[in-house]
Amino acid sequence: MFTGIIEHTGQITGIRSEGSNKHFRIRAPFFDEIGIDQSIAHNGVCLTVVDLDKTEKTYTVTAIEETLLRSNLGDLKPGDLVNLERSVRINDRLDGHIVQGHVDQTARVADIRQADGSHIYTFTFEDKPLHVMVEKGSVAVNGVSLTVFNIGERSFDVAIIPYTYEHTNFHRLKTGDKVNIEFDIIGKYIERLGSVYFQK
Repeated sequence: MFTGIIEHTGQITGIRSEGSNKHFRIRAPFFDEIGIDQSIAHNGVCLTVVDLDKTEKTYTVTAIEETLLRSNLGDLKPGDLVNLERSVRINDRLDGHIVQGHVDQTARVADIRQADGSHIYTFTFEDKPLHVMVEKGSVAVNGVSLTVFNIGERSFDVAIIPYTYEHTNFHRLKTGDKVNIEFDIIGKYIERLGSVYFQK
């Protein structure tokens, strides 16, 4: 489980395909603190560390075909930055919201504009959204816990403060880029319960 509070960005140093899987080699500032089998969210996608290269100070994670289809990981290339968050500890503060690291779908950057020192991003869904958003509710975009506003049928806005802009890969996003979306788990459960109840 994660909180959507990004610790660092990591750089993709290599990508290797094996069948329908992709192995990503990543350089991260917290390399000396991680181990094999540890779960780390990459742009909001929970992946397991499968190899450590102590010489290069890089680690490797593997994404299966389903993950590549549902997220933007398949679009990554060497040199790209990914948002990184290690799994939450029981005694940690929950500063963002409950994030599972299970991406629901992707969206595209439709617009980026400045507003009083912050940046407003508008995202549009590529496919029909699993519409469980509420005004001022939470969403994870590339693993970042954010507050939603201006919700449309296929779009929504978020505001990115300067700190988040500089310390995540949001400063590299441009119009047309694909991002990972994970809806609020509480909203998903409520939507599921409602659909089951009203089908009876």
